[in-house]
Amino acid sequence: MKKAILVLEDGTTIFGKGFGAAGEAFGELVFNTAMTGYVESLTDPSYAGQILMSTYPLVGNYGVCNEDCESDGIKASGFVVKETCETPSNWRSQMDLDTFMKKNCVPGIEGVDTRKLTKKIREYGTMKSRILVYEGADPDIPALVRKTKSQPGISECKVVDRVSTKKYKRFYGGCGPEIIVIDCGIKHSIIEQLNERNVNVLLVPYTSNFNDILNTGADAVLISNGPGDPSVLKYTISTVKELAGKVPLFGICLGHQIISLALGAKTYKLKFGHRGANHPVMDCETDRVFITSQNHGFAVDKDSLEGTGLEITMLNPNDGTIEGVRHRRLNIHSVQFHPEAGPGPHDTYDFFDNMMTIIDRSVSR
Repeated sequence: MKKAILVLEDGTTIFGKGFGAAGEAFGELVFNTAMTGYVESLTDPSYAGQILMSTYPLVGNYGVCNEDCESDGIKASGFVVKETCETPSNWRSQMDLDTFMKKNCVPGIEGVDTRKLTKKIREYGTMKSRILVYEGADPDIPALVRKTKSQPGISECKVVDRVSTKKYKRFYGGCGPEIIVIDCGIKHSIIEQLNERNVNVLLVPYTSNFNDILNTGADAVLISNGPGDPSVLKYTISTVKELAGKVPLFGICLGHQIISLALGAKTYKLKFGHRGANHPVMDCETDRVFITSQNHGFAVDKDSLEGTGLEITMLNPNDGTIEGVRHRRLNIHSVQFHPEAGPGPHDTYDFFDNMMTIIDRSVSR
């Protein structure tokens, strides 16, 4: 049996059983409250640079199906769980979780009191952490703590560079409009939702410049979800600022934050973020509440919207954070949650339908 250690920057040390790949992983420890969807979460590029912890106590009971992956592999640095299932039962399962983690060279630790650790993060905020899966003698714990403390934080790393495409990629949907997607770490489900609406997607790197994007003649631009602190993406923010007013702009999650920064708003880091499949979002015009999938550690500052032309369209009833904005004059719309819901409820699929309506109106002018 492989042994495992989870170390936090405050010196907290937890011993458990290792699964997945042997070795070491570093990242910001965050928790996800979804009861299912561990394959989608692990492969979500928004988790790059983070160690994912599931609050649901049993993980792996339905195995792993490659069709559920949101990217080309696991993007989370490591996985922390209470208990893994070694014998999954599901007709779709192609492998167990342990095998999946090994194939992707990602270590995990089980036997952790995830309820207690989640309470700690909620009280003190997310922390830098490290997983070590090993055999033999126990390592030097004080040295591991020092090493973890000295690692750069999430706001000191441009983690988007790890998950953004390096070249243009096309995804054909049919005879509908063409949309440029600035890839900050897009999920497959977003592309699938667009293709299902006959949209042709051209995926471009997050470092693409303003002229190259406009010269494609695309009908609209979508800035995707992705990991990390949006404020470090200076070049992307500058590009989006130049695009504003030239073409309809849409944003999801990190893309929502980038659009807000490009128009002069500010962002800040949440204490422990929103990660799960059951987060309420209220439409400010209708007071209707949707249940949404979310995965983000930063938010747009309400008090910084004055003078940007942006107005709030949706709010989070739990903590009052901004969940959606639009521009008063320009074709700019963005949401903080994940309307593609992979995993999660389908309450907000109409974000993509509304996109199509806005693009059709813009093209017909």
